[in-house]
Amino acid sequence: MTTPPKRFYTIMIGIGLISFGILLFIVLNKYSASAQDFSTVPVQVDFPAPDLTLQDISGNIVSLDDHLGSVVLVNFWATWCLPCTEEMPALQVFYEKYKENGFVLIAINQKESLETVMPFVKEFELTFPIWLDKDYQSQSEFHTVGLPSSYVIDRNGQVRLMWAGAISKKNLEKYVSDLIME
Repeated sequence: MTTPPKRFYTIMIGIGLISFGILLFIVLNKYSASAQDFSTVPVQVDFPAPDLTLQDISGNIVSLDDHLGSVVLVNFWATWCLPCTEEMPALQVFYEKYKENGFVLIAINQKESLETVMPFVKEFELTFPIWLDKDYQSQSEFHTVGLPSSYVIDRNGQVRLMWAGAISKKNLEKYVSDLIME
């Protein structure tokens, strides 16, 4: 019986290492995607909500003051922002669940035209109020620059929570539902 040449062993070891690498990549990728919550945890804050007046997608002049007495989640977003896109389904589900309890979600689009925003709103079947901010006025008022970012305003007009980054349904339930039910 003859022994296989050294080259055969080298090729088999190489194939084994490549297979192991691919398997490890798949397992780690699957683990990180399932374990990752993509959502940041909010910071507790306490400051008065700014006096903010903008235009909604229907052309109406709207103001945060119009929602005094409600718990309001203000979300800054843009259609080109991947984390913004990822969080939209969770925001929609949460809004539908709590809107009858005095909860309002206001999504403020940053610097995009109505023609850009409307297909996005339709694609994601968003039913919460969408406001347009063509001059970054809202980001300036809230002293934020990143997208997405969100703020939760209590029924008395105080900003209580601040997120920098995407929000998951799990973290919305964990941090916002108690404020709504107070």
